[in-house]
Amino acid sequence: MRILSIDYGKKRTGIAVTDPLQIVPGGLATVSTSELYDFLLDYISREQVERIVIGEPRQTNGQPSENMARVQQFVNRWRKHQQIPIEYYDERFTSVLAHQTMIDAGLKKKARQNKELVDEISATIILRDYLESRKSHPNV
Repeated sequence: MRILSIDYGKKRTGIAVTDPLQIVPGGLATVSTSELYDFLLDYISREQVERIVIGEPRQTNGQPSENMARVQQFVNRWRKHQQIPIEYYDERFTSVLAHQTMIDAGLKKKARQNKELVDEISATIILRDYLESRKSHPNV
C-alpha cells in the first residue's frame, strides 16, 4: 500500500506518493486546492493508500503559519468522512529545498518559476523526510 503526501496551499496543492513498497517517493500531481478532496477520492478508488501525510505549515519560529487554519479544516473534513488516516508532518523549508532541488537538477530559471512543479517537489520532499523519520524512529 502507498503513502501519499500533500503540500497544501491556498490555491494549489502538490501531491506525492510512494511506490507500493513505500520505498521511493515521487511527485504525482499539482491540483487546484478546491479540487483536492475529489482528486484524492478518485486516486484512492484506483490505488491502495495506507495513509496520507500532510505538511504542517509552521513559521521558522515554530508558530503555525497563516495557512494552518485551512489545512486543519481540510484534515477535519477528511477525518470525518474517510477511513484512511491522515497525519501532520513539519513542512518548514520544503519550498526552499524544492527550489534548490530544481537548481541542482539544472533547470533553467523559467522552469524554476513553475509554481505547480515547486508544489509537487515540496510534497515529494515532505514524503521523503517522513519516510526517513520512520526509518530512524520505527515505533513512532
